Amino acid sequence: MWEYEHSVETTAPAEAVWALYADVNGWTAWDTGLERIEILGPFAVGTEIAMTPEGQEPVRMRITALEENALFTDETEVDGLTVRFVHRLDRVAAGTRVTHRVEVSGPGAEHAGPEITSDLPEAMAALVKLAER
Repeated sequence: MWEYEHSVETTAPAEAVWALYADVNGWTAWDTGLERIEILGPFAVGTEIAMTPEGQEPVRMRITALEENALFTDETEVDGLTVRFVHRLDRVAAGTRVTHRVEVSGPGAEHAGPEITSDLPEAMAALVKLAER
């Protein structure tokens, strides 16, 4: 398994970041690595999300865990790999620590992982900037 984790802190409350997570159709406002994205139901466990990463084929991911204003996890199966994203919000004195963890398992995970996460710090910086408005 290949793993990567990145955290940023923001003065925004967890609820502000959560609102941006829950607005899946608006993710392209902060995640520039996405060409298009659409949630296929409510923001809830079991719901699928159709996502087209920039310059790639569309994939489907499924929300596998969700705790409002605290955590959600999604998983994608693509090309023999399982890609699991964990999005965690922790309250800190100044506001919120936002952590995104990516776990990639399967053949070639060590090569796919760095490509999948290459723009994660940039996307997270844009996410917290929007949450602070």
